[in-house]
Parts: sequence; C-alpha cells; structure tokens
Amino acid sequence: MNVFTQNAGPALPYLLIAFVAAAIISFLLTPLVRRVAIRYDAVDHPHERRVNDRPVPRGGGVAVAIAFISVAIALLGLDAVIGFAPVPTNVDLVDLIGLFVGGALATAFGVIDDYLDLRARWQFAGQLGLALFAIATGYVVVFVANPIGSGPRDSLLYLPTPIAIGFSVLWIAGMINSINFIDGLDGLSSGIGLIAAITLGLISLTPQVPQPYIAVLCFVLAGSLFGFLRWNFHPATIFAGTSGVMFLGYTLAVLSILGTAKVAVAMLVLGVPIIDAFWIIVRRLVQGRSPFSPDRGHLHHRLLDVGMSHRQTVGLIYGICIALAVLAMFLSGLTQVYAFIGVFMASGFILFILARGSFGPNVPETNGET
Repeated sequence: MNVFTQNAGPALPYLLIAFVAAAIISFLLTPLVRRVAIRYDAVDHPHERRVNDRPVPRGGGVAVAIAFISVAIALLGLDAVIGFAPVPTNVDLVDLIGLFVGGALATAFGVIDDYLDLRARWQFAGQLGLALFAIATGYVVVFVANPIGSGPRDSLLYLPTPIAIGFSVLWIAGMINSINFIDGLDGLSSGIGLIAAITLGLISLTPQVPQPYIAVLCFVLAGSLFGFLRWNFHPATIFAGTSGVMFLGYTLAVLSILGTAKVAVAMLVLGVPIIDAFWIIVRRLVQGRSPFSPDRGHLHHRLLDVGMSHRQTVGLIYGICIALAVLAMFLSGLTQVYAFIGVFMASGFILFILARGSFGPNVPETNGET
C-alpha cells in the first residue's frame, strides 16, 4: 500500500525548498528582530514568576511570521505557474487571505503586547477577534467524526451553523491559548509547533488526505520554526513572545481546518498543550481564581519541580508529542478522537498526582509564565 498519494511525488522537491528557504529566512531575521526588541525594551526581565534568570528579548515570532508569509506566498505564486501541487477545490483566495492576513494581524497584535504587556482580558479579546476574522474568511469546522456512526455513510457528524461557528471560535481561540500556556520554557512552544506542522504536512500527503498544496504551507511553517529554534532553544537568546504565540496558535488552528479538516489530527498531535491548558483552567477555577492568572502549575513546571533539568523537560515533552504524531499518522479520524480522549484522561491523572494537592483554595504563585 502506498504511504503517500501519487500527487505527492512532483511536490516533494518543492516541500524541501519550502522548508529550507523558510528556515534560512527565519534564522537570518531573528538576530535582527532581537536587536530591535532590545532597542525598544521588549524584554522579559527576571521575575519571581519567570523561569529565565537573565533579561531575554521577546518578539521572535515576528521573524517566524515574516519567513512563513513571504515564502508561502512566493511558492504559491510559483505553483500557479508550474502547477506542482494541485489546488484543492475547496480552497480559494479568501481562504488564503484568512491565513496570511490573519497571521499578520495575529503577529501585529502580539507585537503590541510584547511592547506594552497588555492585560489578559485584552489578549483574550484579541484572540476572539482573530477567531471571528478567520470565520469571516471561511474557516468554519462544519463536521466532526461521529462517535456513534456505524458505517461510512454516517461516519461524519455535520454541525448546525450556530454550533459550527461556536466550535470554530473555541478551536481557534483555544489553540492560541494552548500555545500561550505551554510557552514557559526555552524552545518548548516552537518545538511543539514544529512537530505539529510536519505532522499536518505529512498527513496532507497521504491517500486519505491527498492535498500536497496544504503540505507546502505546513512545511513552510515547519521551516520557519526550525530556523527560529536555533536562537530559541535553551539557553534562549530570544523568546517567541506573544507575537509568536498568537501567530503560531492562529496558523496551526486554521491550517488544521484548511482543505480537508484535520482538526482531530491537530487535537492529538497538540494534545500536550491542549490538555495542559484545560487542566490549568479547571484548577484555577476550582481555586476561585481567574483562568488567566499566572502560577506554577503547568506540566513543564511540575516536571522541573520533580528534579528534571530544563532540557530534559523540553526533550520529554517533545518525545510525547512525537509519539502522539506517530499515532495520528496511523489512526483514522474517529480513532484519533478516541486516542485523544485516552491521552486526556491519562494526562489528567498524571497532572493530578504531580500537583500534590494544588487544587486547594490557596496556592502561592511562584516563578513561571502564564
């Protein structure tokens, strides 16, 4: 059985070009962005709620966004001439506007926060605005895998329009928040995003989801993150910042919807940040606190607390994400959902054990990011 669709062959050289070109541009731009961030004091200073022990500039997401948008537009323009990747029938210009303009808006909003340190409520308002913009440009999850379907004809559950819109808002804003919550250690969010982008790209080359056109976009994103990781991995010389969080969360969310929806794949591959964000919100609400109030309750903080080093913690979480990515490659849509539920329950139990009673009403806030 062929692992990849027949249309993948002509696109493979361009996928390599996409990855390498985006990685080079991101790699070269990041030091420039770092200098600008230092000049305007967009810097994370050591603080009792921070992991870093020295000032580190933020805003590296700008380099990632510029690399992605510029290389992707160039390659899609080349594809319009050469035709190395067939355009899916359900992808049009408005979809691409939603992807690129939305990504640029997400980055711009993040830059404002990197400079001004906006309150959480304004960040959330920005996330909702981005979600509504995406929906206005056609990014709506209109169906999900039917957990009680008994055959091919009823394997999909089509959502009524109001529910589809509500689910799409939750998916896009939730994805941004998930990336934001996991962005607490050097290279963690960008590495997870790299794994997710490659997985979505490979899935888009399979006979089940034969869309090399979408794979090109995914590999451009992966290359952009790979080039940035050189500067972001521990010890980081620059953080992705809110600009990186907003851009990465938004772009992964809409790429998982673009073409043939791959939301179940993204849920499984990004299970660690999604589940971590869910349990963090639950714990904070149980404690009577705002779900956006910072503390040291994230999975990566718990792993540090049990004695793992910075790099060991990041490496372990990378390994879990890669294992989930492999599962996503070999499971069908419905079994991906079941696998996510299994991971959700297991992760909840592990986090509860690691928390050692932190669901109580009074938990001191120590170092760590939101």
